[in-house]
Amino acid sequence: MIDMALVHNLHEQVGDRVQAEQNRRRTAGTPLLSGEAERQYTRAVITDVIRLHNEHLLGSGAEVLDPSVDDEISDAIFARMYGAGRLQKLLDDDLIENIDINGADEVWISRAGEEYQERGEPIATNDDELVELVQMLASYAGLSSRPFDSANPHLDLQLPDGSRLAAVMSVTQRPAVSIRRHRLHNVNLQALVDNDTMSDEVAAFLRAVVRARFNVVIAGGTNGGKTTLLRAMAAEIDPRERIVTIEKAFELGLRQNAARHPNCVAMESRIPNSEGAGEVSVAQLVKRTLRLNPDRVIVGEVLGDEIVPMLNAMSQGNDGSLSTIHADTVRETFSRISSYAQQADGLPRLVVHEMIAGAIDFVVFIARDRRGRGRRRIRSILEVNGYDDQIGVSASEVFTPDDDGNAIRVTDVPVAREVELKAAGWEPAGDPWGWTS
Repeated sequence: MIDMALVHNLHEQVGDRVQAEQNRRRTAGTPLLSGEAERQYTRAVITDVIRLHNEHLLGSGAEVLDPSVDDEISDAIFARMYGAGRLQKLLDDDLIENIDINGADEVWISRAGEEYQERGEPIATNDDELVELVQMLASYAGLSSRPFDSANPHLDLQLPDGSRLAAVMSVTQRPAVSIRRHRLHNVNLQALVDNDTMSDEVAAFLRAVVRARFNVVIAGGTNGGKTTLLRAMAAEIDPRERIVTIEKAFELGLRQNAARHPNCVAMESRIPNSEGAGEVSVAQLVKRTLRLNPDRVIVGEVLGDEIVPMLNAMSQGNDGSLSTIHADTVRETFSRISSYAQQADGLPRLVVHEMIAGAIDFVVFIARDRRGRGRRRIRSILEVNGYDDQIGVSASEVFTPDDDGNAIRVTDVPVAREVELKAAGWEPAGDPWGWTS
C-alpha cells in the first residue's frame, strides 16, 4: 500500500501550484484553466512534484520511489483532486455493484454475479478523513452543496459516475457509507433480456405498455433492480416526448443521454439550510411538474408524502408516467401506497384505493434471485382493474412467477387493456381460451 501521508503532502503541493497558476492568470487577465485543460495541467504538475520529491530523496541518500509507486501516487493525488480519493479505484471497477463502508478501515464490496460480499482495502486513514472525503463529494454533487456534519448526520447524493451514495454519521458508532453502483446506464429492454432479467415475451409486453402510455409503478426490494428497469422502460419513450424527472437525489441520469431523451428536465429536491429555510420537497416538485408541460412524469422513487401528488399527476393528463416504490411482494405495493397516502394526508383508505385505481395501470415486480445476491428477475406484472369497498384495489396477474421465479404469461385471465397494447405492437402468444382472438 502506498504511503497516504506522502500522498497528502504532495497533494497539498500540487494544489498550491495549481492555485498559484490560476491566480497568475486571473491577475494577467487571461482565461482560467478549466475542464480538460485544467486536468492536463494538473497531471503535469503532479509529475513534476513527484520528480522533485525523488530528487530530494536522491540528494539525501535515500532510495527513490519505484516507477510503479510513482504511478500509484500520481493516480491517488489526481483522484483526490478530481475524483473520489481512494474510492476512485473501486468506482472504476465495472464489476463492483455495491460498496459498504462501516468506518474508514472496514470496507465491503459486492461484485456482479457473486453471492457474498468480500472485504476491501481501507479507503481512508481514519474516520475523520472518511468524513472529509464524503463532505468533499457532497460539495460538488447535485444542484447545490449538501452538508454532512453532526447537525446534518445523513446524506444522499449522486456521484459523478452516476453511483448513488448514502451516508450517516453521529447516529452510528462510526461514519457509515453505502454506494450503489449502476453499471447499466444506457440500458434498454433488450439488454435486460440478454442478461436474463426478463424473457422476450415480458420485454415485448413492457415495450407496448410504455408506447401505449400506461402508468406504471415498478416495485421491489432494496437493490432489486428497480432503477435499472425504469431506465430500460424509459428508453422506449418516443424521443419527441417531453419528460420531467423528479428525484430526491439525482440518479436516473436520463438527461445525460441526449440522443434518447433530447427534451428532458431533471429536478432534484433540496434540503433546508442551517436556518431551516429553502427546503424543496419531492412532493412540491411533483406538483410543479404540471406547470412544465410534460408528456410524461417520472418520479425516481416514492418514499412518502409525494405519493398523493404523484397519483394526481398520473390521473390528470400525464399518461405514461413511471415511478418506483419499495415493496416485498407485488400486491404489497397497494398497501405501501395506501400507508404513505394515509400518513401524509390522512386520507381514508377507500379514497386512496379509488385514487390508485384511477391513476395506476400496471405494477411490475422485480427482485433478486432467491439465492441471495444473484441476478435480478422480473417476477410478476399486475394489471389494475378497479377497486372494491371490501377487498380494496382489484388487480389481475398478467405475468406470474413459475417455480424458478421467472415471469410467465397467465393465459386464462383477460387483459383489459389488450386493444391498446396490441395497437402499440404487442402480439400475445397463442391463447387456448381465445382472449386474444
